[in-house]
Amino acid sequence: MKERIKELLDKYWDAETTLEEEKELRDLLRNSEGFEQEKSLFKALENFQAEEPQHLTLPDSKLRKLNPRWISWAASVAILVGSFWSWRVYEQKQAEKEAYEEVMEALALIQTNLSKGQEQMEPLKDLKYLNTTNQLFQLNKPTKQ
Repeated sequence: MKERIKELLDKYWDAETTLEEEKELRDLLRNSEGFEQEKSLFKALENFQAEEPQHLTLPDSKLRKLNPRWISWAASVAILVGSFWSWRVYEQKQAEKEAYEEVMEALALIQTNLSKGQEQMEPLKDLKYLNTTNQLFQLNKPTKQ
C-alpha cells in the first residue's frame, strides 16, 4: 500500500496523474499511517474547495452592457484614424524618396561637370613641373655673340 502511495505521489508531483488516480491517492492517504505532510496538504485543498462558492451570480442591474452600435462606431473611427495615419506616413516616405533622388541627380551633375573640368585641365598638367614664371614665359632676348 505504501508503495502504491509513493508511486501515486511521484506521479502527482510530476503532474501526470488522472482525476481517478488523485481520488485513489486521497483515499489511500486517509486509510494509511504516515505521510502526514501529504495528508495535511490534501486536507487543506479539500478545505479550500469547500470554501469556494458554488453558485455565484452577479446582479444584472449593475452590469453595463455594451451597445453594438457604439462598438461599430468606435471600430469605424479607429479604421479612419489608422488609414489617415498610414497615408501620412506613406506621403512622408515618398517625399523623402523624391528629395533623395533630387540630391543624387545634383551630385551626378556635379560629378559630370567636375570630370569635364578635369579633362580641360589635362594640358596644364605639364606646367606643374616648371619652377618659375620665367621658365614658363621665356623672353626671346637676343643673345650676344
